Amino acid sequence: MSHVETALHDVGTLDELSTRDTAAARLDPRCKLVATIAFVAVVASFGRLELGRLIPLVAVFLLLVPLCDLPWRPVLLRLALASPFALGIAAFEPFLDRRVVFALASAQITAGEVAFAVIMTKFALSLGVALLLVATTGFDSVCAALGRLGAPRVVVAQLSLTYRYLFVLGAEAGRMVRAHAMRAPALRRPTARTAGTMIGHLLVRALDRAERIHRAMLARGFNGRFPVRRRWRFRGADLAFLFCVLLLLSVVRLVDVTALAGLTASGALR
Repeated sequence: MSHVETALHDVGTLDELSTRDTAAARLDPRCKLVATIAFVAVVASFGRLELGRLIPLVAVFLLLVPLCDLPWRPVLLRLALASPFALGIAAFEPFLDRRVVFALASAQITAGEVAFAVIMTKFALSLGVALLLVATTGFDSVCAALGRLGAPRVVVAQLSLTYRYLFVLGAEAGRMVRAHAMRAPALRRPTARTAGTMIGHLLVRALDRAERIHRAMLARGFNGRFPVRRRWRFRGADLAFLFCVLLLLSVVRLVDVTALAGLTASGALR
């Protein structure tokens, strides 16, 4: 198996976890999607120096993974793979803002360092909860839930087809890499010129494959919507889950839980 196919297999593994019969998987996809959007909105609403306000949300996320009956390894692996994008945004913060905001023992913490930690924490929480949504729902069901909640049909179709076609494109790239390795075993890695030629051929083959897939879908009656395997309906457990999540997020957003806990601890020590 080539590196391309291995990477795509790792992506698909998270989606395969949604097929398990767990309490989180049985929840209605629409309520999980609304809860995820609300969680990300609350995470994004805090300022660049409000690191303490994010601590309760970190605790919530750390509780959600075992409650969803998910292994930590695939979640952490995908967070690590995507972390360079957040690092590229946050890396300059410690150099742009050198104001000292507080001292920790003998070390002085600057505003830029706090902003760096806030950006990385927001990234980890937002992507982490999105990964939990896919791992407990499945990407196709997430797209279907978007459509049920009023998202434009074109957007939903583009999301679903892009995700599905990644694996088709990856399989084509894997076959080309294997063919190159069989025809040129002395070259462990393609040269820049060979890689450019392979990418060009991959683009042509991808366009041709997309045309064939589109004609096959039209022949099978595709009308812009993907069928849902089971009928969705809100149950009492779904409403209770959504109510508890929204209530918890409202408390975290409106009340500085970290400062309140600090004051309580200080009062207990007196």
